[in-house]
Amino acid sequence: MEAVLRGLAGRRPGGARVAVVVAHPDDETIAAGASLHLLPGLLLVHVTDGAPRALADAAVAGFDAPTDYAAARRGELTAALETAGVAPDLAELGVADQEASFHMPALTRALSRLFNAYGIEAVLTHAYEGGHPDHDATAFAVHAAAGRRPVLEFAGYHADPAGALLTGRFLPGPPSTVVALTEAERARKRAMFDCFRTQARTLSAFGTDQEAFRPAPAYDFTAPPVPGRLNYEHWGWSMTGARWRALVQAARCGA
Repeated sequence: MEAVLRGLAGRRPGGARVAVVVAHPDDETIAAGASLHLLPGLLLVHVTDGAPRALADAAVAGFDAPTDYAAARRGELTAALETAGVAPDLAELGVADQEASFHMPALTRALSRLFNAYGIEAVLTHAYEGGHPDHDATAFAVHAAAGRRPVLEFAGYHADPAGALLTGRFLPGPPSTVVALTEAERARKRAMFDCFRTQARTLSAFGTDQEAFRPAPAYDFTAPPVPGRLNYEHWGWSMTGARWRALVQAARCGA
């Protein structure tokens, strides 16, 4: 793990085979768009296809069906990776956007198989921060599947006590490695963002000046990541923190 962090900080390729496991196409770009080329032998895993199954969500994005939306997001990902100049091994677990929380046992098993098959030595994934239920479900499944492999995490987003969105910063925890991106790296990351046309509004909340990584703490996923309302509890979705944690309890029992 330290070798991977040193490599990212020093802007040089590391030796370990790393899996980057994210919930949605574009999360890898937010997390490490300027750093993906430093991870040789990269396995990039997407837990969801980025397309909620509600027709209204597809229509808002300008598509007639969720399948069309998912195909567009897959095409955007391909363009972004080409822009970054990286060609990782890709794995898609195919869960619907917003539904990863209901599949945590199956996701854990699928990730364990992938990590073993690809000889993965370290994993980079979401922090447990209450930003999006798919992000937290992905973090849970990664930690459950990793075994003795070190798990690193990137800063995503969460809500402050007043409900304001905070991006690119961690909740309190282990010391982080913050990488100040060069102008060329910032330009490359902005160009990757531009590839995700369906997500332009979402991505406008994220900067391109730096990327932050740290060793993941030993989370208690049955406890809230922050006191008060979680970020996604402000969205009016049926998922709540209490419901999510009940799903974690069921997942831990193998349900």
